[in-house]
Amino acid sequence: MGVLERESKKRMRRYQIQKAVLQSVAAVGVLSVALLAPNALQMLKMFGYTPHRRQKEVINVSRARLLEQGFLKRDERGFLQLTPKGETKLRTLEKYNYHLPHPKHWDKKWRVLIFDIPEKRKGLRDKVRLTLVFIGFKQLQKSVWVYPYDCEDLITLLKADFKIGRDIIYIIADTIENNAELKKSFGLI
Repeated sequence: MGVLERESKKRMRRYQIQKAVLQSVAAVGVLSVALLAPNALQMLKMFGYTPHRRQKEVINVSRARLLEQGFLKRDERGFLQLTPKGETKLRTLEKYNYHLPHPKHWDKKWRVLIFDIPEKRKGLRDKVRLTLVFIGFKQLQKSVWVYPYDCEDLITLLKADFKIGRDIIYIIADTIENNAELKKSFGLI
């Protein structure tokens, strides 16, 4: 792994930690300082962040930074609350996660998403489709979407955000039959 990749992963991990802390507070409304770290750690695990031995320290530093920057505040009882500035930051972080940078060189692997969301959740299914279009996925068939770059972390976030873990399958494929049109649409040829 190159220097840029390491720095990019470090930056993404910081954004994931900030997002997890802010989402933890937003989900509950107010949150005890003592309860924050375990909840944030659980959320980070859902986002694919692998915990390490300094995880509580990292969460505490992130929480302190968010308090210092005015994204979180403590009420009179010592509970944490999301400020309006924090809500804006959370929305920005969520949008940031939906933006996928393209690597310089394609690894010649296709990322295929297959989803099967029941008719009773049609609104959610439409949201998923719109999100995939926004990201840049191309529709191969009705519920089969293709993307040429690594997007596993994003799909994990989508599964957690939309609460559709088992309804989406992520596949990495070496070849797709008659893929010349796909390569052309993604600008790979």
